[in-house]
Amino acid sequence: MFYYLRGEVAHVEPGLAVLDVGGVGYRLTISGSTQSALSARSFSESKEVLLYTYLAVREDGIELFGFATEQEKETFELLITVSGVGPKAALSILSAMTPEKFAIAVCSEDRKSISSANGIGPKTAARIILELRDKLLKESGGSFPAAVAENAPEIAPAGRGKLNEALDALMVLGYNRSDAMNLLKTLDIESMSLEELIRAALKKSAR
Repeated sequence: MFYYLRGEVAHVEPGLAVLDVGGVGYRLTISGSTQSALSARSFSESKEVLLYTYLAVREDGIELFGFATEQEKETFELLITVSGVGPKAALSILSAMTPEKFAIAVCSEDRKSISSANGIGPKTAARIILELRDKLLKESGGSFPAAVAENAPEIAPAGRGKLNEALDALMVLGYNRSDAMNLLKTLDIESMSLEELIRAALKKSAR
């Protein structure tokens, strides 16, 4: 029904924003990320903003959701397709991480990051990964796994090949990509040999 609303921010509080559009106040349920974006705008000269919207119609009522970016809205719509994940849980995840970080967490099977969101347990995080990983990988053309490597240790392009080899070796040994990345994160990728990286990662894991 609504794709977006443009107007002045009349009120902002945790989980809620009121947007004045032509004298009509629209109540929108928002994430923590959108709240931060709107609060920052309150210090600018103009309070006019554009919020992308999603209208949820349920038996117990109608609720309008607002998002600071189109990407956040699309991620919200993707999340609520997962069985057992409703709007409240989706907003909790979007309050804990950006859409890009969420996509990387799903594609790298990082249950820990997803379950760090308030009210999201390990089982729900695992279900989200199970139902969305292939879809996100397909939509990204496989770019998210590469982004995991690029956003972890700050290393030169020449060292990324070594990092990927070390990741593959640890995954063969039974570690998932997220755990393997955490083991390698603080190691000196550029100066260590592949064998040294693997030995150091295994030593960290044994602590």
